[in-house]
Amino acid sequence: MKTAEELKQIVKEKYGEIALQSKEQNESSCCGATSCCSTDITIMAEDYSQLPGYQSTADLGLGCGLPTEYAHLKEGDTVLDLGSGAGNDCFVARSVVGETGRVIGVDMTEAMIQKAKANTQKLGFTNVEFRLGEIEDLPLAANRVDVVVSNCVLNLVPNKEQAFKETYRVLKPKGHFSISDVVLEGELPAGLQKAAEMYAGCVSGAIQQEEYLGIIARTGFTNVQVQKKRLITLPDDLLANYLSAEELAAYKASGTGIYSITVYAEKPDASCCAPGSGCC
Repeated sequence: MKTAEELKQIVKEKYGEIALQSKEQNESSCCGATSCCSTDITIMAEDYSQLPGYQSTADLGLGCGLPTEYAHLKEGDTVLDLGSGAGNDCFVARSVVGETGRVIGVDMTEAMIQKAKANTQKLGFTNVEFRLGEIEDLPLAANRVDVVVSNCVLNLVPNKEQAFKETYRVLKPKGHFSISDVVLEGELPAGLQKAAEMYAGCVSGAIQQEEYLGIIARTGFTNVQVQKKRLITLPDDLLANYLSAEELAAYKASGTGIYSITVYAEKPDASCCAPGSGCC
């Protein structure tokens, strides 16, 4: 298994290539990039095109849900998008929070930040900004945002517990998040678990749904809810790149499910309930 830093570098390289292409190119090329691997990163995406604020130039087809639809955004909110890519979810969020709100996108890939900033400049938005940084060490002060959203990104973060701790830190008391991500029910075959390109495609980085929700609760969040759950079916010709015929048959018979879930949770109001405070 590759180290956390090696996985991050794989993600940076692949998503740097993806940033240089359109959604249509990503859909028609392997791995959404020109490196010609076997994973179709757009396979989990949902259609954004009917949402207010949608910008086609910011839609690279990389998500697995519609978290902004479930985030209970309101005018004037400050919103943070974890793994903001070319800005798709940020621009949709901006259409809700309006001129009095603020939207911040964070991404660790420089090419994505550059593309998102270019999109913002073309749109003339003055209350949308993008920052280069990692989710495990967010470039924001504590207690700054009302709502956090993220779309199929935490699978790419090796230390998911630290990612949720950082999410907790930057949210204001009584703030909340709505995050779409990929989880498992059952165990992936070893061939999929070890495939680095499947990690970049948000599959081998997936953990069990129970474990995922447990991390959120341990971090200190309350009112944890699964707002939406959708089965992801990977085509046989894709799986055949990583599994033998026997392994593929066994996997399909195992009952293992790959799901897109959208999860909601709240940061409690009482500051003494912060994780590790020892006063509750």
